[in-house]
Amino acid sequence: GKLENLAPDESIYSARFIGDRAYLVTFRRIDPPFVIDLSDPANPKVLGQLKIPGFSDYLHPYDETHLIGVGREVQDFGGFVEPVGVKLGLFDVSDPNNPKEIAKYTIGDFGTDSEALRDHKAFLFSKEKNLLVIPVLLVENPLKDFGVRPFTWQGAYIFNINISTDGGF
Repeated sequence: GKLENLAPDESIYSARFIGDRAYLVTFRRIDPPFVIDLSDPANPKVLGQLKIPGFSDYLHPYDETHLIGVGREVQDFGGFVEPVGVKLGLFDVSDPNNPKEIAKYTIGDFGTDSEALRDHKAFLFSKEKNLLVIPVLLVENPLKDFGVRPFTWQGAYIFNINISTDGGF
């Protein structure tokens, strides 16, 4: 099977396969995570998508109906977008036709980085402990120009993460 013209002129930034579903994140100006039904491998179909600013470089299952995304927040400058910080997103995919971002947390400004964006081994998650840890190279400098900015701190961000009614990071 195949899907064609899923997101013309966009790049795939992350993919996660769980059971008979695939979750794909593409990006050009906004982040449309796609929920794809793979129950019939000869006929995959898009069930739903969510258009939000930014993108996820890494997707990790929280449970059967929720995903954690680690990526970039972006700022739209009209003709182009620029990453302005590391973004954590918590997605509810219990209704595959209507995925939702139920929480987000943005770290730092332009230049902030995390090894978790490139290496899944830099991502520590324990659902039993409601614990999420990622390394961060923090830049705290509002976007005023596009010059190189020195980082202000380097270490680990430690989050309590849950999906209860007051859920999030």
